[in-house]
Amino acid sequence: MARLTFVRHAESVANAGGQTLPRATIPLSARGHTQADWLAARLAGAIAGPVHVSHFDRARATAQAFCTRTGRDAHVHPLLHEFSAIDPARIAGLDGAQRRPLTQAYWARGDREARMGDEADTFAEFVARIDTFIDAMPTLDDDSVLFGHGIWFGLLAWRLMGFAADIPDDMRAFRRFQVALPMPNCAVYELTGSDRHWHLFHRANLARGIAAIA
Repeated sequence: MARLTFVRHAESVANAGGQTLPRATIPLSARGHTQADWLAARLAGAIAGPVHVSHFDRARATAQAFCTRTGRDAHVHPLLHEFSAIDPARIAGLDGAQRRPLTQAYWARGDREARMGDEADTFAEFVARIDTFIDAMPTLDDDSVLFGHGIWFGLLAWRLMGFAADIPDDMRAFRRFQVALPMPNCAVYELTGSDRHWHLFHRANLARGIAAIA
């Protein structure tokens, strides 16, 4: 039985309602940096394995707090980056409230092959990326920690539970599941298992501590 620990990145300026920025360069907010430091202090003695991180800045900055405390280096994993449903150029200058109707319309449409701009992913591509990651999970070192993103982990959980992602209704059902999944900034999930059989455990105690950070 292997153990992997997934950490969603700390609060970014986009999470705090800020204007759209290029997807890979969205930084942490001041609160996000405080969250990352708080979480690093509590995970440092509990995880001994390698550190894997998305190439997006908000995940890298969250991982850096952990790496600084533990003296480890983070390794960029090519499959950990977040799903980008809409090209940032199409929503440039919009804040969180202004982006929300566009995002809702995208998911309501349920088109796996829709590409909302040159720098956007299709949902079909996203599913393929997650499935590739699942196939490679047994090759990760035991006690690895992964710093990544919320929608990414939602689809990982969806696929590990055996749910389909083939037709518009599947895509809409996944979105309902993902929105309902407890995934605050700095959420921590432990995955234990092997092959495609994994048990997921949410570290609710850590989530409560993060929520208390002003």
